[in-house]
Amino acid sequence: MSFLLPKLSCKREVDQAIKSVAEKVLVLRFGRDNDAVCLQLDDILAKTAHDLSKMAVIYLVDVDKVPVYTQYFDISYIPSTVFFFNGQHMKVDYGSPDHTKFVGSFKTKQDFIDLIEVIYRGAMRGKLIVRSPIDPSNIPKYDLLYQGI
Repeated sequence: MSFLLPKLSCKREVDQAIKSVAEKVLVLRFGRDNDAVCLQLDDILAKTAHDLSKMAVIYLVDVDKVPVYTQYFDISYIPSTVFFFNGQHMKVDYGSPDHTKFVGSFKTKQDFIDLIEVIYRGAMRGKLIVRSPIDPSNIPKYDLLYQGI
């Protein structure tokens, strides 16, 4: 399903998307097109893109083509989804130690829709961090890896 969503293939394109998307949530899915979990997430993103078109813009970013952002966001697990609003990185409290990104695939389309709505409403009120509306049992668990310490 990754062919249904626009792709950003270099740092300049990612920078441009972050700067140019205004008054909407920018969703960047970092992963690989041939990864099974990424394809599952892409399916959810593609099915919800039209419904969320007034609130969000969704792009796919290949971790191998944009290593600068892969390193900057410490993406050690794929897929990882990062959110922005008006050029500002939006953080979400998922009940895990990492608030900068959502790691893994969403269990349902509704989980993703609810998350985008909460991020959008919080950002419109000037918040930089919001609490996740997703049931904690639907959030994938993982251990943080600190490389090079």
